[in-house]
Amino acid sequence: MKEKIYEKTGEKEISKATIARMPLYLHFLQEENSKGAQYISSSVIAQNISVSSVLVRKDLALVSSEAGRPRLGFAVSRLIVDIEKFLGYDNLSDVVIVGVGGLGRAFLGYEGFKNNGLNVVAAFDVAKELVGTEVAGRPILPMERLGEFVREHTIRIGIVTVPKHAAQKVVDALVDAGIQAIWNFAPAPLRVPKDIVLKTEDLAASLAILAGKLYKADER
Repeated sequence: MKEKIYEKTGEKEISKATIARMPLYLHFLQEENSKGAQYISSSVIAQNISVSSVLVRKDLALVSSEAGRPRLGFAVSRLIVDIEKFLGYDNLSDVVIVGVGGLGRAFLGYEGFKNNGLNVVAAFDVAKELVGTEVAGRPILPMERLGEFVREHTIRIGIVTVPKHAAQKVVDALVDAGIQAIWNFAPAPLRVPKDIVLKTEDLAASLAILAGKLYKADER
């Protein structure tokens, strides 16, 4: 299934695989830019992203009008601007976190979100000892204020870092509050309306994959 992206030049269909590669391109280009690189070829990008140069050119053509110069390649700074605009990193989106346990606290203190277009403005929890305090300068508010806060600040993205048993109830509360996209870290199968974007990160599954690959490597 392809995800449609709408631009001023008309409607374009960009696959999820292409979208997933964009942060990889951006990170590499930012590193090269910090080293003083002004131009870069598609083949150099391809070698570092582990894809073909043909695919690199196709991907970049979908999000940038930068065509590249003969013998020089693409203008690095222009590509960075265009990819950041495509990903929405040029316009910070306010985000709320529900669940102030270990992972929630880590996210509240993680300033790297801003580099990816996210601005965590507050967190919510049911624990009375946490409500009214702050973590990394962000207020911890009671769940009862979730709907009011989301509507007042026009929040569209919510991050879920609660235990498995509480995840569905929290997701329902986010949807009722008007949240349009949910980034879930709870190890639970969740149900959301069709118009809500849900992305679940299964940390246990990721660790299992790593362990499996290490086990196979040790057998060689």
